[in-house]
Amino acid sequence: IGVFCLMARTFAGLGFEGIITLGKYVMCVIVALVVQAFVVYPALLVVFTRLNPIKFFRRFFSVMLFAFSSSTSNATIPLNMEKLSEMGVSRDVSSFTIPLGATINMDGTSIMQGCAVMFAAQAYGMDLGISALITVVFTAVMASVGTAGVPSVGLVTLNMVFSSVGLPVDAIAIIMGIDHILDMIRTAVNVTGDAICTIIVSFRNNELDRDVFNG
Repeated sequence: IGVFCLMARTFAGLGFEGIITLGKYVMCVIVALVVQAFVVYPALLVVFTRLNPIKFFRRFFSVMLFAFSSSTSNATIPLNMEKLSEMGVSRDVSSFTIPLGATINMDGTSIMQGCAVMFAAQAYGMDLGISALITVVFTAVMASVGTAGVPSVGLVTLNMVFSSVGLPVDAIAIIMGIDHILDMIRTAVNVTGDAICTIIVSFRNNELDRDVFNG
């Protein structure tokens, strides 16, 4: 009810164009997250390990689904580590990198915050210069590193990102109403990034059983 009232007050000032802009924001975030998960991560896996990313996604899909439904990286840690062990990753590596990644590796959150800044700037008719965009990139990365692995916490640190470039924090009220869906997607992206990085680290330290991974 509180979120509805916030959105109603904000959209009363923005008008119908605000809803169209919000739809563009949602599509932009989803496309960016899909590219990160299914283009950037597989490319890193191939470049650093020469492993087949299709085999990875086939075996890792259940973890992504759990992360999507729970919207929390922390709750996915045990399942993530178990699945990586089944892929031949050393427990010594995964027991360090997965909890660490669940704390500081928030690629999906960083992507969302960058898109949210552009959305708010367009919704309120503000023109951000190059220096402001650079500030957004730096602040979004730092904010995502300090984000806890719990549902929708990215909205809390988004306040800091908006304030760094002078955007009105009222725009967060618009995002809040549809953020849960995006939060589910970006959590799946976050845990996938943790797993890919763990496989790379394990491979580089000769702690990965390639036969188990390929099997």
